[in-house]
Order: sequence, then C-alpha cells, then structure tokens
Amino acid sequence: MQTPNSTFPTLTEHIKRWSVDLGFQQVGITDLSLSHVEPPLKEWLNKGYHGEMHFIERHLPQRLNPQQLLPTAQRAIVVRMDYLPEDPDFDAVLNKPLKANISRYAQNKDYHKLIRKRLSQLADKITEHVGHPVISRAFADSAPVLEKPLAVKAGLGWQGKHTNLINPKAGSWFFLGVLYIDLDLPIDEPMAKSHCGTCTACIDICPTQAIIGPYQLDAKRCISYLTIELKGSIPEEFRRMMGNRIYGCDDCQLVCPWNKFAKASSEIAFQSTRGLSAPDLVDLFTWTEAEFLQKTEGSPIRRIGYERWLRNIAVALGNAPKTPGVIQALQNRANDASELVREHVDWALSRNNL
Repeated sequence: MQTPNSTFPTLTEHIKRWSVDLGFQQVGITDLSLSHVEPPLKEWLNKGYHGEMHFIERHLPQRLNPQQLLPTAQRAIVVRMDYLPEDPDFDAVLNKPLKANISRYAQNKDYHKLIRKRLSQLADKITEHVGHPVISRAFADSAPVLEKPLAVKAGLGWQGKHTNLINPKAGSWFFLGVLYIDLDLPIDEPMAKSHCGTCTACIDICPTQAIIGPYQLDAKRCISYLTIELKGSIPEEFRRMMGNRIYGCDDCQLVCPWNKFAKASSEIAFQSTRGLSAPDLVDLFTWTEAEFLQKTEGSPIRRIGYERWLRNIAVALGNAPKTPGVIQALQNRANDASELVREHVDWALSRNNL
C-alpha cells in the first residue's frame, strides 16, 4: 500500500516535530544520490589517508549506494543531537598533563545505541501515522553510511576544513543519525556552501598536522585515529604530540569560531557521570582489565579494548612530568603481559630518562 504523495508535506511536518520530541535538535530530509562524493572519496582512499580503516574501502559500494543497505530506500532522514555538557572545561584538562584528556563525546553513554533507538521510535511513529508498515533502517555511525555528505544534502550544515560537520546555529558538538526509509518524501535544501572563509584555526591547532590542507584529513596522523582505530604501535613521531590525549582529540573543534553558537545538551545520557572528564592518568593506569570493562560499560571507550587503553595511557604518562607516582606506575607495567603495552611503557620510561 502506497501513501499518497499529497499527504507527504503534512507527514514531513510531523516527522520534524516528532524528531524534536525524541530529543533531536534538528532534522532534514534528502534523496540518496551520492555520485558527487565518489571521486574525492576514491582519491582519498587511493592516497592511503584512511590508514588501517580498510572497512571504508571494503564497504565503499554500500556507502555510495544506500539501496545496497535498504533496497527499497528512497529518502534519508538525517538528525542532529547535541552532546556538549553544561561546563565541559576542556582547556583546563589539556593544560594539566597528569590528567587524562578524553574526547568529550566518549565520556558518557554510547551514542550509537541511543540514537538508533530514537530513530527506530521515529520510524514507528511514521508507520503508525501512515497506517501501513514502512520499511526503514536506522544508523548512527554503525554501518557503511556517509552521514556527513547526507547531512549536508539535508541542510544540516557544511563540512568544515577539519572535515567535521558545522551548523551555523549550533557549531559542531553534535552526533548525526540517519534513517533510510522507503517513502518519497519532499527533500530539504542542501547547505553545499562552506562558511569557513579564510579561517585556518583548525589547521593551525592540530597537534599532529593531520589536517594537511583545507577539507583534507590524513587520518593516519589524527590523534583520534591513533588512539582509537590504530590497533598496533603508535608511530614514535606522533607520541610526543599526543600530550595527555588518551582517547580521541577535540582540538580542531575547540578553536572553531562557529562553536560559540554551540548549545549545552539537555540529554541526561551525555552528562558527566562517569568521572572521566578529568581523571588522573596514574589512577587509570592501575585499572585491571575487569575494572576497565566494568567502568567503561555502555561507553564507546570499551571498543578499543584494555590493551590499547593501556597503550594510550603509557604514551600520556611518557609526556607527563617525571613525578615519583608516574615513574612507579610505569615501572609497575614494565613487564606487562602485552608486548604492545611493554613497548610503549619502555618509550615512556625513556622519556623520563630512566
């Protein structure tokens, strides 16, 4: 049973209202054509800027052709959910080398499941409204979906020089979610033009010079990649530059002038409740694997596993002041069962002239 096209404008108004009711700050609708993305994406892959993220290339057909994930899909409903807390106090953590700096998005509840659940609830409301089953599939950085290009097409913002999405009224501290759906809904006007102007703040601030040019990111140099996606040894050339960043990096967003418009999130799941906004590096390095699993339950941090968690902290301790506590913590893991951890501990101890 098909829904008459004449009812779609009203349905679209309902979808946008329901999205706000479900905790999303903005929603846009777009078609699924992504042919314009294919040439630059393939060039990026050919240059090897994706590093070990082979899944990007492996699933490229699904990224460029959404119908491979949902054969009947006609539209993408793209949503934005803010995650900035009331008082993030970013700079204070970066300027305290004995503290661990964890990317703001990862400090609390895992956004993947939360956003997918809300999008599924949106799909249920649409089905109930139209009076017949609607075929849809929800995504939140959880499948081969080009969320940012779809968000641009849906009018949610533009991709900045750091390649993150920027909204002119909300900055960039937000998550994206996508709902593929088999309804021929009216689409929104895209925001295809960049409003970064001559600003190069994100390029200039990047600790590892991962933003190799405007709108060009070499992921292999990015601290988010090095601490999260990279499975093996962190190249020594980047370790000193990582400072106390043990999971992700927010520097390019911190300096973006558009983030003066960012609004604090009212979503309880994104408030600081885990004690990870400014934890002590030494304390984190003493966690057993059981403690790591328990304290990161329901958090995106758990995906890197205990070994990489220790690897990252070892690098941060190598960059920290040479206090007795730091030296002792490193020495306690000098004979760790993991060769990867031992390597980074040895480097950290050598940085402390031991």
